[in-house]
Amino acid sequence: MSQLTFPDFEYARPDLDRLETAFHAVLEALKTADSLNDASAAVEQIDSIRASVATAYNIGYIRYSIDTRDEFYRTEKDWFDQHLPRTEQWRVDYYRALLDSPHREALEQHFGSQLFDSAKVSINTFRPEILDELQQVNKLSSEFTQLRGGAAIELDGTTYNLSSIAPLEQVPDRDKRKKASTAKWDWFAQNRQRFEDVYGEMVTLRTEMARKLEYDSFVELGYANMNRTDYGPAEVANFRRQIQEFIVPIAQKLYDKQRERIGVDRLRYYDLGFRFPDGNAKPQGDPAAIVAHADKMYRELSTETGEFFQYLQDAKLMDLEAKDGKAPGGYCTFINEYQAPYIFSNFNGTSHDIDVLTHEFGHAFQVYSSRDQRPMEYNWPTFDAAEIHSMSMEFFTYPWMEGFFGPDTEKYYFSHVAGAFRFLPYGCAVDEFQHRVYDNPTLDNDGRNAIWKEMEAKYLPHLDYSDHPHLADGTFWQSQGHIFSVPFYYIDYCLAQICAFQFFLRDEQDHTGAWADYVKLCRAGGSKSFLQLVELAGLENPFEDGVVERIANRMRERLGV
Repeated sequence: MSQLTFPDFEYARPDLDRLETAFHAVLEALKTADSLNDASAAVEQIDSIRASVATAYNIGYIRYSIDTRDEFYRTEKDWFDQHLPRTEQWRVDYYRALLDSPHREALEQHFGSQLFDSAKVSINTFRPEILDELQQVNKLSSEFTQLRGGAAIELDGTTYNLSSIAPLEQVPDRDKRKKASTAKWDWFAQNRQRFEDVYGEMVTLRTEMARKLEYDSFVELGYANMNRTDYGPAEVANFRRQIQEFIVPIAQKLYDKQRERIGVDRLRYYDLGFRFPDGNAKPQGDPAAIVAHADKMYRELSTETGEFFQYLQDAKLMDLEAKDGKAPGGYCTFINEYQAPYIFSNFNGTSHDIDVLTHEFGHAFQVYSSRDQRPMEYNWPTFDAAEIHSMSMEFFTYPWMEGFFGPDTEKYYFSHVAGAFRFLPYGCAVDEFQHRVYDNPTLDNDGRNAIWKEMEAKYLPHLDYSDHPHLADGTFWQSQGHIFSVPFYYIDYCLAQICAFQFFLRDEQDHTGAWADYVKLCRAGGSKSFLQLVELAGLENPFEDGVVERIANRMRERLGV
């Protein structure tokens, strides 16, 4: 029997009326169940109904991402934007039934407490009164994706998109770097008003949703939407304080070393992506050669990863190369009914191509490892824990980097570790920016840009935008998609990076033990909360005072600053 491939996966718009009727029938069975067996069977049936909707959405979203100009899947994406929010009521009704079930104690023993902890956090994230706002936010999010996906950046008679212009921002010739980077940011400047207005509308709509749900601000609702069951804004603020105190000074030394290394008097915005005077580390070979070496790498890393990467290739569950009309960025998603992860990316000839094959593969390996977890909430952990899998996989694959980079391997190692380290202040800037914005939702566009300038001064004091008026106005945040589409999903990367650094340091001392804990973490999926998963993997809690400082000092030694 031949392998079923992604192009063969069947897409059909879900009949929400029919599914809603079926859902309510099963929900009633859950409420009136006579035994644990009957109640758990109802949970599994509800999973099946919800999985069918998720499957259709993800197949359609992937095909839309691959070509945002495809009229059929663009129409389907618009339809989901309009109609998917009604299924939020299903989720809330389901969670309420779980919490009120006479078999709750037995169900909690059967499925574990995380489902019920999540239900308690999520139960007040939807009411029918916010349906209109959800639909409008979805529409705006799609407009943002289409705007970025359709970017046409003219440079020297050639048209680039946001992915394909990136290599030109990393060339040794400084004038050419400046020209390419200026062209990109000029495109953002030309579309600035719409970017700002889209976000302003989103902030207003999200704040109105929070008001209707009786939260003090969208910050609380945002945290509930992120399913954060064991920490809140206070813990995150303390974490950001530690990053500012212990990471920012080291990051500034890294930037100063970079300035000296590439021989410039000041690091300008068009210098940041250029790391070495003879050019950045670049992968060798075309995309087919890169995938071939990745296949070898994963076969040698472990039996599980080897078999899984082969499956991704055979089932055509990756779309890696940049193309016109393709949405920018990269992601991994999961097609429930096929139990198939999917990796989406935009290869552009930079080291980022390899980072995607490790980072997104880490996500895919995790969800595939926990695909049999029930209920479906346990297929994925919360975003904070999920990023541990992806970022740690980047380090576990270090022994095979020479096959990608050849003589540039040492440059890649340094750039990758330094880049991960320097990301932490930026991630905190994005997070605090969002807190400030949603705490002050009546600010206008200039007010939000002023907050971003404060964040740059606090976390990213090396930035020099003095020769680009658009960026000097505090607009860099408008290029960060998470701010628009997934509010408060960013500090997760920072928390996970501190955990991934721990796996990196452990792997150097004891690969077998570190890898075993990593696989255990992947198989646990979302069956535990973030801090419980951190403990399961034998990692230190990144919120605890002293942990960031210890990691910072150990990584500083490796970076030589």
